[in-house]
Amino acid sequence: MLVPLTREKFEQIIPLMATGPQYAYYWGKSQDCLRRVMISAVGAIVLLLLRMVLGRAAEGLTIVLGIIVGLYWLWAPVYWASMRNASYRGFPYSGFWRGRVLDVFVTEELVGEEETVNERGELVIIESRERRINLEVGDETGFKASLQAPLQRIHKGIARGEIVELLLLSNQPHLDRIAKITDAYLPSRNISIGDYPYLRLDDFIEVSRQLRGGGEQRGYKKNPRPSKIRRSSSSYDYR
Repeated sequence: MLVPLTREKFEQIIPLMATGPQYAYYWGKSQDCLRRVMISAVGAIVLLLLRMVLGRAAEGLTIVLGIIVGLYWLWAPVYWASMRNASYRGFPYSGFWRGRVLDVFVTEELVGEEETVNERGELVIIESRERRINLEVGDETGFKASLQAPLQRIHKGIARGEIVELLLLSNQPHLDRIAKITDAYLPSRNISIGDYPYLRLDDFIEVSRQLRGGGEQRGYKKNPRPSKIRRSSSSYDYR
């Protein structure tokens, strides 16, 4: 099932400003926060030196910049999440899609590398790997897509045939060529799966309930279904 959404409904589900889960995603781990704190500290020192050189002439400007730079560690996650949201909101057309899980499997992916020196003075590259869940989803039209996310306990037991819902994004008004997809929602488990939480989940679930129950159709366009959905040639794995 594919139901095109109005622009208003789409922007409600994918907001411009970062949501709580999106902020948490870019907040990262402790080392990510420490890195931002270091950037803030270095920036504050540079501005302090600049103020000493320029004197009172730049006092007002350096104070304002000092506050911005000093709080970089705090506002940076909001900025990066909002920029990522904006990249998806740039697509003019969207649709609510419902299909099924075609396959589910776990892989181990390389997520980072770190260079260090061993006791003999040799350069050693330490690989950081992460177990990730992979979902292949599709529907009766032949449309298929792949999603991937860090493996969690809540993913245990996900099986083929389960209903899955997400948003399809396109530059085509009839959604006959898909450019991107969002993270996926599994209604039977009330969980979402994806590398990044694009969806404002409460609003997306409300749309899902309305369409499942045949309720109010406000926010949805007429003549919703194209004869066939196609992937853009440059997009297959949405990870």
